[in-house]
Amino acid sequence: MTSENIHKNQPVLTAGKAIDQSSAAMIMIHGRGASAENILGLSQEFATQDMAFVAPQAAYHTWYPYSFLAPIEQNEPGISSGLATIKHLLRNLNERGIPTERIGLLGFSQGACLSLEYAARNPQRYGGIIALSGGVIGPLGMNRHDEGDMNQTSVFLGCSDVDAHIPLERVQESTQIFQSLNADVTERIYPGMGHTINQDEINYINELLLSLTDV
Repeated sequence: MTSENIHKNQPVLTAGKAIDQSSAAMIMIHGRGASAENILGLSQEFATQDMAFVAPQAAYHTWYPYSFLAPIEQNEPGISSGLATIKHLLRNLNERGIPTERIGLLGFSQGACLSLEYAARNPQRYGGIIALSGGVIGPLGMNRHDEGDMNQTSVFLGCSDVDAHIPLERVQESTQIFQSLNADVTERIYPGMGHTINQDEINYINELLLSLTDV
């Protein structure tokens, strides 16, 4: 692996309430070929704007080059750089007065995979983890050594049973990983759905965000 941070100098977009005036935040990670602007636009569907929404941009619009099921070393330095981006954003939000337990992490597709991978490698109490069509990174059935305590963080995994990019087996593996880390896991599999986001997922997100802003 290499320590090259290819995403370091990319833009970070914000929406909702100003960070320095917020008691809660959501970091939003876009998918392959998309942008920070794309994923940030999803926040317009949410029931509250009374928090900060923060979306980093990946270099060349992709966090890592190959499938998330490829050997991890093939997707470096992208994976490590993407994880470093999330770590930096969390630290910045902490320094500006928002504790990690009031920070959610949401991703779609490649962004969902990166978000889950970060949480599995850095288990602690978060405001919530939302993975829309994603799973932890690495080959199916790979041996992992995740250790720690999510302290009953809400972790949501929503995906189609026939997603062309995300095997159902990997979603189920991811559920088991987070259950072993003492997360409160909700797995919802939607029969025949495409690689997209549905209203049931938005409804779940809204419940989570309203709980974060209920100070």
